[in-house]
Amino acid sequence: MKKKSDDLTMLKTLCTEQSIELLPTMVEQLVRYRDYLEQWNRKINLISRKEDAPVIIKHIFHSLLITLHHKFHENEKILDLGTGGGLPGIPLAILNPHTSFVLVDATGKKIEACRDMIQQLGLHNAVAIHTRVEEMKGEKFDTVLSRQVAPLDKLCEWAGKLLKSDGVLICLKGGDLDGEIRKTLASSKDRHNFPQHIELHPIQGINPYFTEKQIVIARGKKLFP
Repeated sequence: MKKKSDDLTMLKTLCTEQSIELLPTMVEQLVRYRDYLEQWNRKINLISRKEDAPVIIKHIFHSLLITLHHKFHENEKILDLGTGGGLPGIPLAILNPHTSFVLVDATGKKIEACRDMIQQLGLHNAVAIHTRVEEMKGEKFDTVLSRQVAPLDKLCEWAGKLLKSDGVLICLKGGDLDGEIRKTLASSKDRHNFPQHIELHPIQGINPYFTEKQIVIARGKKLFP
């Protein structure tokens, strides 16, 4: 009970500091998700089992930081690409109950875990699908999210085929990304000119555990001339 109480307090404090508004029910759901994630992680590898930070910070709060740079709206269709244990899709689905989230992963056991957690949390705005991104056809999304450890140009290749013309790819990445960004922009013509613009939003100053972490936003259209 003490861990749950401490995590509730920690999450509320962190979100208040960043002006991320959470209803009490959302905080409770996020902590329950932490519990389910840890339970499933003992069965299958969803996140590192040798964490250097509390899961509530390193994975859940980290996912919520996307909202600092992207406002989710009611009719928006979101794809969480390579969701793993439901990150960042499930925390953001909790925070945005009127936005539609589709979580995909090529590993069936991970999707089984996501489906169970979505059901346990009572989320009606999220579904988990077992598929490879290369096999997804026909459906277009407003926004693609990813925490995958994959090169940015590869993420853009996958996302570009699934995004609407004005869609955005939002990645949570770490390290020096200058080379990845140059390569991605230089090869955009090979992906039907996606992306045309890439934004970097460092978050290392928000929490000591986020050293070198950044939010990367790749846009199909520039917001300005």
